[in-house]
Amino acid sequence: MRALIWFVRLVLFLFLFGFAVKNGHVADLYFFFGGQWHLPLVFIILVAFGIGALLGVTATITSLLRQRREISRLRRQLDRAEQAAGEGAQPPGPL
Repeated sequence: MRALIWFVRLVLFLFLFGFAVKNGHVADLYFFFGGQWHLPLVFIILVAFGIGALLGVTATITSLLRQRREISRLRRQLDRAEQAAGEGAQPPGPL
């Protein structure tokens, strides 16, 4: 199974490397107020992908942290409820 995964990774790498080599042409990137950059197309695609990945990871981390806070709050409530139930219950005595 590991060999298959590495084979897929190698094929994907070679495909993306070939894509980068074929798209090495310079592209113009225009900004507001007359700003302009001349960059290779593959670099523009890489930067756009990196920004998208960074935004996705940031959104995932914020959601994960929110869930962890909620879980810890619920665990504290459960501990308090168990303590309150334990204090109110009397151990059974002899009959």
